[in-house]
Amino acid sequence: MANFSKSNVPQFSVEVYQNAFLPEGGREVNAIVTVTSTGGGTTGGIPLAGSGPAYRTGPGAAVVLMVDCSGSMDYPPTKMRNARDATAAAIDTLREGTLFAVVAGTHVAQEVYPGGGRLAVADAHTKALAKDALRGLSAGGGTAIGTWLRLADRLLGPADAGIRHGVLLTDGRNEHEAPEDLRAALESCAGRFTCDARGVGTDWEVKEVTGIASALLGTADIVADPSGLADDFTRMMENVMGKEVADVALRLWTPVGVEIRFVKQVAPSVADLTGRRTEAGPRAGDYPTGSWGDESRDYHVCVRVPQAGIGQEMLAARVSLILPDPSGAGTPQTLSQGLVRAVWTDDMAASTSINPQVAHYTGQAELAQVIQQGLEARKSGDFDGATAKLGRAVQLASASGNQDTARLLSKVVDVVDAATGTVRLKAKVAEADEMTLETRSTKTVRVKK
Repeated sequence: MANFSKSNVPQFSVEVYQNAFLPEGGREVNAIVTVTSTGGGTTGGIPLAGSGPAYRTGPGAAVVLMVDCSGSMDYPPTKMRNARDATAAAIDTLREGTLFAVVAGTHVAQEVYPGGGRLAVADAHTKALAKDALRGLSAGGGTAIGTWLRLADRLLGPADAGIRHGVLLTDGRNEHEAPEDLRAALESCAGRFTCDARGVGTDWEVKEVTGIASALLGTADIVADPSGLADDFTRMMENVMGKEVADVALRLWTPVGVEIRFVKQVAPSVADLTGRRTEAGPRAGDYPTGSWGDESRDYHVCVRVPQAGIGQEMLAARVSLILPDPSGAGTPQTLSQGLVRAVWTDDMAASTSINPQVAHYTGQAELAQVIQQGLEARKSGDFDGATAKLGRAVQLASASGNQDTARLLSKVVDVVDAATGTVRLKAKVAEADEMTLETRSTKTVRVKK
């Protein structure tokens, strides 16, 4: 493990867990990379101003709250009221000096506060004005989420802030723009700000909301009962206020002949980063991780190495945490790094042993996949396929101690034997329970100590 730090900024460390031993002819190397950031958000919220050229300067954060105001938000009328209250709660949670704006989203996007294409600076006065402006929100019109995101990008783009973040609330499907328009908006906004997305009620599309959060490196969740929105928004904004460093990249350097099979975040949730690589010099590529506070995340790196003889060893990959110079002109800062190794041996016990972290997260990634496949099979009427997939999910959740997912699965299937994955599909399943399982299917648990 290597650890590099600067004064007055969070410290990052990288730890690599793997079984480096391969049998003769073995070529696949797997490693779990644990990245930990300490000394940031929960230790006082140290602003990044003056921290050096590799850190963005200015206020700690800029936030745009995007509130669905389409016609469906009036059914029932309490939904719109709960959305206003939740947005007000989020505004109350903003740290003094945070830049912020509120956007009303329908088939168009409109600035609610402060207006004029700018952001307000959070203090007691501006928070009161913003909450007063929320009272004027009413439901009417359609849903075109891409327009909301593009307006958020225009507002956040010029902000002199370390963290740029969006919060998006919707209760319906994105019916008033083409799917390619939303995809184009997400591609345009990716890397420019992060975004948490929430679906309220049960009339929205899970894949749309989770797709937005995935593309913009944020979180996605369901708030089936609108009365829970205020608590959810408060927790979400507290998390945003704890972020201290933005645009951290996981850089993978590999020697000649080494092929990268995949790079995935595996905790606290599963997210495939393989296709998001940007080249960073000879045999090196960067994978985005978003913004960080005091937290720890795990990544699964899998590479394919050239064949080698017994007794030989090689560096299979070097993993570094990189913070780019925001101007693009300076040298990126290496926050921490670790090494992935390959050693060929004829010791059968050593070469066939699976590292516990690798085994655990391979199972967690499979758990997310079989839940999604099982729910798709159930929707399409393939009940045998659904039973098999969701049974495997119950087995994996039980074996790994993922109690939250096991509890959600028990609302969709009757568990006969968790250890063997023997289940029966429930005849009737509440739509909110099915959507909650699908939305949260990628959430994982850490390795048991």
